[in-house]
Amino acid sequence: MERNWKIKPAGNPLAIDQLSQALNIDKVLASLLVQRGITSFNEAKAFFRPELSQLHDPFLMKDMDKAVKRLSDAIEKGEKILIYGDYDVDGTTSVALVYSFLKEIYPEEKLDYYIPDRYSQGYGISVQGIEYASSNNFSLVIALDCGIKAIEKIDLANEKKVDFIICDHHTPGDEIPAAVAVLDPKRNDCDYPFKHLSGCGVGFKMLQAFAEKEEIPFYKLEPYLDLVCVSIASDIVPIIGENRILAHFGLLQLNQHPTQGLLSIIKTSNLQGKEISISDIVFKIGPRINAAGRMESGRKSVDLLIASNHDDAGVVMTEVNTFNDARKDLDRNITQEALEMIHQSPDLQKMKSTVLFKPDWHKGVIGIVASRLIEHYYRPTIILTESNGFATGSARTVEGYDIYQAIESCSDLLENFGGHAYAAGLTLKVEHVPIFIERFEKFIQETIKPEQLIPQIEIDAILDLSDITPKFYRILKQFAPFGPENMSPVFVTRNVTDYESGRLVGKNQEHLKLELIQNDHNRLRVPAIAFNMSEYYELMSRRIPFSVAYTIVENEFRGRTNLQLVVKDIKVS
Repeated sequence: MERNWKIKPAGNPLAIDQLSQALNIDKVLASLLVQRGITSFNEAKAFFRPELSQLHDPFLMKDMDKAVKRLSDAIEKGEKILIYGDYDVDGTTSVALVYSFLKEIYPEEKLDYYIPDRYSQGYGISVQGIEYASSNNFSLVIALDCGIKAIEKIDLANEKKVDFIICDHHTPGDEIPAAVAVLDPKRNDCDYPFKHLSGCGVGFKMLQAFAEKEEIPFYKLEPYLDLVCVSIASDIVPIIGENRILAHFGLLQLNQHPTQGLLSIIKTSNLQGKEISISDIVFKIGPRINAAGRMESGRKSVDLLIASNHDDAGVVMTEVNTFNDARKDLDRNITQEALEMIHQSPDLQKMKSTVLFKPDWHKGVIGIVASRLIEHYYRPTIILTESNGFATGSARTVEGYDIYQAIESCSDLLENFGGHAYAAGLTLKVEHVPIFIERFEKFIQETIKPEQLIPQIEIDAILDLSDITPKFYRILKQFAPFGPENMSPVFVTRNVTDYESGRLVGKNQEHLKLELIQNDHNRLRVPAIAFNMSEYYELMSRRIPFSVAYTIVENEFRGRTNLQLVVKDIKVS
């Protein structure tokens, strides 16, 4: 797939010079900071040295005082409290966080947790969940990572004398549910200064406020920051501002003192003894937590995340890993089926969106399949299956295009929908699918820019290979944790060739291992790996100069560590 290279503006030259001098760093590194809005020594210090004291006052969030009062009252009166959350990583980490913290200060027999079944109940607060709370005498439900659009469900709960505190981070509708408290920084009437918290992040802010009111020391919350970090990474929220602070300290916790459940996942993922990064969470830890909710029940994931000893965690981990293996098989097979549907239809190939519906596709993996299809056909994508008599689906999008807005334009055809600009879910009557596909495609055609249909690689700076020194990388490493809006910097080096050592590697010879030199200066050779780029092997062997886009990583092999370029794209000079 052809990719456009978009070189970011370096920023104000004067600001770069001043920052370079003040911090005694390379101008390229100073430019990376300016690109991120950091122009002073103090701003750079806050960026490179995050502190938990920089977290915002949780009481700045709308309804926080009401939420804390209701929770305090429930504990004082000995009420039964149900922790309710979505079945994905953000939801299950949220439930594990709040349940584990409250269990430390409140009798366990007064607490329980509830994860709706993806297949019989669907996303969000369900009638079955409310019935469960009511019939089991839970007078307070804390709903996490869901609930912001549950208008009728909350009305039903109120009729049954079941109070709800909603902790959500999704985009609200025109009406806010009539819960005791609705915590969501995206509320139009909420002045909370940071709008991009994960669902687990909102739950953490509630606990922070509760701990403050009850005079519980903040350090009692710190052991749960690993759960918050896993939610931030897995839910693909921007890793800037407050999320950056939470992710930074969450990674420290995850690497040094993870909860038993997360430690079990770390061992199963072969991450023990390595420095775990946001990328490791996204590709190794998060999918295992998600697998239970995709294949059977998200409750298994919570069972794992709240496990208090090694043996309990190990038993549940075995089950969860089995779910993950099954999930991978399903994901692979359905992706192949979906690609075949497009390959066999010239009309589908010409469209600017992908919307596919097959009643027997497994509901648990359709979000993954949507993401996989974007790797092949770069355009907004919705994958639909049938569940409980309705077509239900997951939507994913391309860089810079708001998928939520596109779905909202067809809201009259939908039973319900929710999400945000990057990802969403929707449900509609099966008979409405054809007209939905037509209307959705029409909206995309009218609103998407041609350049948004071509994948872009954003280039942070142009480097010479000689600029890549241990000191340069040591400072670059401190830009982590990387994620949306603070991605690992991508560099371009021009006029490079392979030093006659390029070879194909991998199980199917699909990867390309290189040693790059620039301008025929053979003395400086930089190792590089180009994943799934075997088609460039012939070009390398002919020693034709090219430009390379890459990130820089540390590679450890046989006890030795060296810097290595991870190639993102190659263009002939």
